[in-house]
Amino acid sequence: MNFRSFRLPLAALTGLLFLTGCPDKKSAETADSGTPAASALPRAPVFNADSAYAFTAKQVAFGPRVPNSKAHVATGNWLVAKLKGYGLKVMEQPFEAMTFDGTNIRARNIIAQYQPTAARRVAIFGHWDTRPFADDEKDPKKKNAPMDGASDGASAVAVALEMARVLSQQPDSLAPNVGVDFIFFDAEDWGHDDTTQADLKNQLDGSGTDSWCLGSQYWAKNLLPANYKAEYGVLLDMVGAKGGTFTREGLSRSNARGPLDKIWNTATRLGYSDFFLYKDTDSITDDHVYTNQAGIPTLDIYDHPTYGTSFFPAYHHATTDNMSIIDRKTLKAVGQTMVQSLYVE
Repeated sequence: MNFRSFRLPLAALTGLLFLTGCPDKKSAETADSGTPAASALPRAPVFNADSAYAFTAKQVAFGPRVPNSKAHVATGNWLVAKLKGYGLKVMEQPFEAMTFDGTNIRARNIIAQYQPTAARRVAIFGHWDTRPFADDEKDPKKKNAPMDGASDGASAVAVALEMARVLSQQPDSLAPNVGVDFIFFDAEDWGHDDTTQADLKNQLDGSGTDSWCLGSQYWAKNLLPANYKAEYGVLLDMVGAKGGTFTREGLSRSNARGPLDKIWNTATRLGYSDFFLYKDTDSITDDHVYTNQAGIPTLDIYDHPTYGTSFFPAYHHATTDNMSIIDRKTLKAVGQTMVQSLYVE
């Protein structure tokens, strides 16, 4: 995921302290964990964890999704084709940017709309690129090596893709009461880390552009669709690792408390309270900083360790972020919770 640039303080922007850091037939199958609480939830389709796992593996198979690389272009083309194949309205937002180390990159945000004419809308955000180099602090033997980004990026996109697939199969009588916009940001992870890259100059310092989240910064200033509005947004980031846990991050609580409570309560009713913890943690810099600035109340669901003082798991920005850590149980917990939450609307 996430760039998480461990992040630079953004108090001037937000008033808070930010830490750095399948089948084609229509399916009427519904989710039910078998608990009384789950059975009382509105009817919702089943999220297929095997499908989400395969979507994660497919992205990883292209190779590191670093802007300007062939793997990056191929992955983006695959995402666009996949979303169009589900009958969604798909838009591409190409842009050029300079990274903190002076590299000029060609990137694109990808937007896909389910039920594009629905007045009420919910946004599902994620990033589809990978960090170009491992952080030496976590990966000293492979410093600067590119990484697979299996959980950091690919898992979030995979969950969103499976949500899109499942929704596209529902007849009108089983559609949720909201339209859903899947918005995949590019160039999120090519940022300057003050800790591990202290010896490198951040050429964007003082420019007014954060070195992280270049795609979401561009989208926030150039909304697509034009004048885009949503009742709320959910940023998915690092949602596929074994033992993954998700806490209630600071900016999420302050800007999107209602949706956050709804999603966490839905997860508990589905039996996923071991994943969605009622634990409040400090704010971080992620794409939701800029979607919130664009007027979309957004919460961030990302893997936050329950032990120690680190804001990110050991695989974060390391070459160990590969398919060996991806777990269908985590994908299922996040994906089913998100699908069910749409049907609570």
